[in-house]
Amino acid sequence: MLANNSLVIGSLTRRLAPWCALLILSTAQAQGVIQVPSVSVQLKSVGIGFELDGLIQPVKQSTISAQAAGRVATLLVKAGDKVQAGQMLLSIDDREAQTGVQRSQAQVAQAQAELRNAQASFDRTRNLQIKGFVSTAALDTADSQLKSALAARDQASAAARQSTLAQGFTRVTAPYDGWVLQTQVEAGDLAVPGKPLLTLYAPLPIRAVVQVPVSRGAQAKAASAAEVLLSGGKGDGDGGARWIRPVSISTVPTADPVSQTMEWRLELPSEAAKVLLPGQQVKVRFAGAQANRRVVPMSAVLQRGELTAVYVVSGQGFVLKAVRLGAEHGADGVEVLAGLLDTDRVALDPVKAGLAGAQAVSPPAAAK
Repeated sequence: MLANNSLVIGSLTRRLAPWCALLILSTAQAQGVIQVPSVSVQLKSVGIGFELDGLIQPVKQSTISAQAAGRVATLLVKAGDKVQAGQMLLSIDDREAQTGVQRSQAQVAQAQAELRNAQASFDRTRNLQIKGFVSTAALDTADSQLKSALAARDQASAAARQSTLAQGFTRVTAPYDGWVLQTQVEAGDLAVPGKPLLTLYAPLPIRAVVQVPVSRGAQAKAASAAEVLLSGGKGDGDGGARWIRPVSISTVPTADPVSQTMEWRLELPSEAAKVLLPGQQVKVRFAGAQANRRVVPMSAVLQRGELTAVYVVSGQGFVLKAVRLGAEHGADGVEVLAGLLDTDRVALDPVKAGLAGAQAVSPPAAAK
């Protein structure tokens, strides 16, 4: 029995040895010093200007409305579907339109029969007038009847084409290649002329729309460049954010009477459509001349609700200081308007800097 107990204890010891070692190592790390890299606040020459929030919009977006009255028979697409030009999106009950087409075709047949009768009557009257059996007045009457029948035939043909066109309005098709953004009806709903049925947009091109205050209109026009912050995405190799310039800029020459803003439209290059979606909010920067500004790396900034702060080196540890940030300058960092001194050093990892036992160390040369 003692031998069996020794074997069991030995087996448990071998199984628990790795876990015990890991527990001892974790405890040692918890009781040790946490080293957090820190950098000095820097004065860098950056482009001055101002930033505003903008929205991404497709340049080509259409609200497809009904041109015929009737019940929606079938809805063939839904929000998010990709469609091609000419593809049928929905159909409206066309029984009434079909009746109109049949009535128009019957009127065309009647007009053609009356035209043949008038033509035959004119030919007979003309032959009799040549032989002297009827007067010239009778020939004029026959000619007028022929012209009236001809006009009636043309009128009936036009009505038939109009009926066929109206029947075509019961089949709603896509005007261009794009995506379905929203559907406003379901099968069975009543469609009337002018009622929105669905919203369609083309993925390219896209633009950033920003509302610029009238008080900053002159500053925006005098800016050396307008840029849009393109966030990193799957198609971005480094996954970082960068500023891109629009291919064209236009403004709406009116001001909103309530908000006192002017609308600026910045059409973006095709690469922006890979990471930006319609309705997404973006940063728009109107850059000016170069000036020295106090900047820190964006990784050093701590956001907690409405609090924006950084951990500043104090002795061997860190203290939390609230800051007011300005414009972002990409790889150069983010501008600090208030809360820091030129002699301060900030933690590059604010999460670790807030732990007990955190101490500041200088970053590697590559991180500086």
